[in-house]
Amino acid sequence: MIGYVESINISEKKGTKKYEIPAARFRANHGIVGDSHAGDWHRQVSFLGLESVKKMEEKGATGLCHGSFAENITTSGLNLASYKIGTKFKIGETIQELTQIGKKCHSGCEISKQVGDCIMPREGIFTKVLQGGIVKKGDTIEVVE
Repeated sequence: MIGYVESINISEKKGTKKYEIPAARFRANHGIVGDSHAGDWHRQVSFLGLESVKKMEEKGATGLCHGSFAENITTSGLNLASYKIGTKFKIGETIQELTQIGKKCHSGCEISKQVGDCIMPREGIFTKVLQGGIVKKGDTIEVVE
């Protein structure tokens, strides 16, 4: 299956809303250059599918945009949570490895307050950057065997 990069979202400080950028440089063993969540750890880049965002809109969430769930990459065309830890993805010039599925939602996140649920703990994923390079909006996402 092939997916697509719908948006790339970053924030310079933790705890602030991420904003969309057209392209980003990814550094091996670090993440997105300039993003506050990058570093030498297992959750360097976060992903959420556009399909998941639409589920939240169907539950009544309003005002959602790319990065609303603090995801670095908003995708389309893939069921992200269906992949196993260790799966490798080729995204733009990068190779990234799936390291975690979901994470505990921040206590009282705005989306959860609005509709009583948040999709990120179940359907968001995290990767570690194995090979750095540029990723642009519209790039393909392919599983690497």
